[in-house]
Amino acid sequence: MYGGHRQADLDSRVQAFPAALDAATTSLQPGPTAAADKQASHTAGGAAASTSGRENLPQAQGCAVLKNMTLPQLEEWCLSLGERPQRAHQLWRWMYYDGNWIRRIDDACGVPNGFSNAFRETANELATVDGGLELLYVQKAGDGTRKMVFKLTSGEGAGSTVEAVVIPIVRGSGTKPRTTLCVSSQVGCAMNCQFCFTGRMGFRANLSAAQIVEQVVEARRLLAAEAATESAKQADQTAGKGSPARPDPITNIVFMGMGEPFQNLDAVLRAVDIMCSPSGLHLSHNKISVSTVGLVPEIRRFCESSRAQLAVSLHATTNQVRDWIAPVNRRWPLETLVATLEEYFPRHAASSPHGRHVLIEYVMLRGVNDTLEDAHRLLKLLANVECKINLIVFNPHQGTRFRASELDQVTAFRSIVIQGGRVCTVRDSRGDDEMAACGQLGALAGSPHAPPILEPPERFKAALAPVA
Repeated sequence: MYGGHRQADLDSRVQAFPAALDAATTSLQPGPTAAADKQASHTAGGAAASTSGRENLPQAQGCAVLKNMTLPQLEEWCLSLGERPQRAHQLWRWMYYDGNWIRRIDDACGVPNGFSNAFRETANELATVDGGLELLYVQKAGDGTRKMVFKLTSGEGAGSTVEAVVIPIVRGSGTKPRTTLCVSSQVGCAMNCQFCFTGRMGFRANLSAAQIVEQVVEARRLLAAEAATESAKQADQTAGKGSPARPDPITNIVFMGMGEPFQNLDAVLRAVDIMCSPSGLHLSHNKISVSTVGLVPEIRRFCESSRAQLAVSLHATTNQVRDWIAPVNRRWPLETLVATLEEYFPRHAASSPHGRHVLIEYVMLRGVNDTLEDAHRLLKLLANVECKINLIVFNPHQGTRFRASELDQVTAFRSIVIQGGRVCTVRDSRGDDEMAACGQLGALAGSPHAPPILEPPERFKAALAPVA
């Protein structure tokens, strides 16, 4: 199979599989002009979100990026090489199954569990299992939260950094450990939410599905390495007796890191499919939440095509306030957004189209959106939406004018919502001492595309702190 006329044979195989290669490769490298055009097209409230295309996928010098493929796409790719579909399942387990996580095809060793030399040679010429990310460093906060900072090594954002956050969930004794991973879908963000540090960066680049999934793989590598270190310490202390430490499992994924996931929806949907494959990362759709600030057409598409959970960053109960702090509202105002949620998540329906609820996220900003009148308006606004409400403690950052609501005010606000018959929780700050908390991800240094700070309505100016 792998004998003479090798290059012509390889070329014919590539031509036999255009669909999967188009979904997993790119040969375009946007220059400064293209990057500027992208920034203009991603302004909040502007044109519809970006769709699939080669510019959204990582470069590997024309090679197929296998981590950009779903399992059925990988099966097609293997068939195009004259291999059995089972070869795709072998590759899949080497890329994603616990303890494997290969970075190179050559790292899969040992036949039959590994690959023949002939297949490795062919695959190395045509493909890569590199995820397009390099872990630069990890910052650990006092509460155990870890911020992972990556450099993009390929694609339109090559050279940029992006962040993911590992959040341990503390429970009572005797309960199973749980860990939430907050992943990013873009470098920077175009939505220009006024209270968000990431929004100060402006939009820089979309991540590929491979780069999104690789954040999960790298987080599992980190937790496994930490467990191995802990086991070594225990062995030293107990003369080798006792059970080795096991890495805490990543049980939940939230797309609440850098970027607006619905402006990169094709890559996000593919990443979710890859994460939920039972023979790989094996996460549950019910444990994956994708957050949006309110891109209505993409909400519809997401609800129709994914079983993952939807979270909507509402943050205000009037159009005046939301136009200011979340400018996408100028394109899709509250009435349009809520009507869409009523359609897909009807309250008290005998059977909703999806049999689930939407998570409403609401950052508490002192003197802006935290009044008791806001709490009553929130109940009225969501009267016909099946939802849970999550109040978010505002996390301060460099240059912000907003301040966190007082604890008593948060408690009173929550009490009104609960009395109105809604489940309402408060999201505590996690990792804020290392800029790893909600709304704190990103870096302002070298950001030429920072969006404007918007003029607040006159009645809110007194509530704002002076810019440092």
